[in-house]
Amino acid sequence: MDLEMVLNELSLQTPAADIPTARKLMSELINTVRTATSHGIKKVIRTHTDFQSTILASEYPVARWRNDNAVDREARRFFITLITKAPFLADVSDPKLEDAVSLSEFTHQGIPASGLGIAYLLETLALSLASQQCWDCSRLQMYFKQLDENGDVIEAIIEIIHASRSKHIQEHTNWIQIRIRTGVKDGLELWKRREELFPNIEFCDNVSKQLQSIRARQLELQPVVKALFELQNCCKNWSTGLFNVEGYPIEESGESEATLNKYGRERTFRCLDGKQRLFERHVKLRICNWRIHFFPETPGRVIIGYIGRHLPTVKYRT
Repeated sequence: MDLEMVLNELSLQTPAADIPTARKLMSELINTVRTATSHGIKKVIRTHTDFQSTILASEYPVARWRNDNAVDREARRFFITLITKAPFLADVSDPKLEDAVSLSEFTHQGIPASGLGIAYLLETLALSLASQQCWDCSRLQMYFKQLDENGDVIEAIIEIIHASRSKHIQEHTNWIQIRIRTGVKDGLELWKRREELFPNIEFCDNVSKQLQSIRARQLELQPVVKALFELQNCCKNWSTGLFNVEGYPIEESGESEATLNKYGRERTFRCLDGKQRLFERHVKLRICNWRIHFFPETPGRVIIGYIGRHLPTVKYRT
């Protein structure tokens, strides 16, 4: 998925005290966007359908700002050409992503936040008008709630990359560079670049088909990529003792004895050295209910045995 921007519609719900202030806020937003695009972020801003009717100040909607001669003409033209993706998921034709949106609830301070939720799902930059103090930050925390395919409710506090000022983009320089450099369009590219991107991770042969089946813009792509990079970072720093993901943004667990007794064979995979190993430890990808089963072989080396849907357990016979 290209690294784009998603406009936070909540930041547009508080009109400025007057027109000069509205102009100043829009100028700040445009400078932020210019800084973002100069760092390589694609010149696209996803927004809600009725953006043009947004009230920036009393009797001063976006449509009037577009024709305000007191605002630099090039600045107006630059910004409007970027507002090309409305509604939020224009040209994103992934049924699973659409299902994730419909089954998920994203709120910020108790208020539904569609734009911020889309930014999280697409793993891209959330953009806000600095209309309130709460938007003057480089990261935002939100409440996430989702109904998974087993009918269970998943709840979590999540963090997204955010900007409302140019200085916030500067804080994200490394993230942007890594996101662009490591951005992969689909599972096939991810598999082909596995040695380059994950030098400390070995993949069993059966993972090849699992990864290569992930299509461009499929819901599972970014969560899988993100988890693999976190495992790579953790593995790279593992020099002694037991493998531990503490301190990394990874949700990991093992299996119960009952599940291993009944479904251990489903978690046993042939590795590149010809040995059959039990992969009971796994990373949970809550957003899509997938799992990444891994085996810590030796310091600096982890083997991936399975990437895909939740394997059967005594509780969930998927």
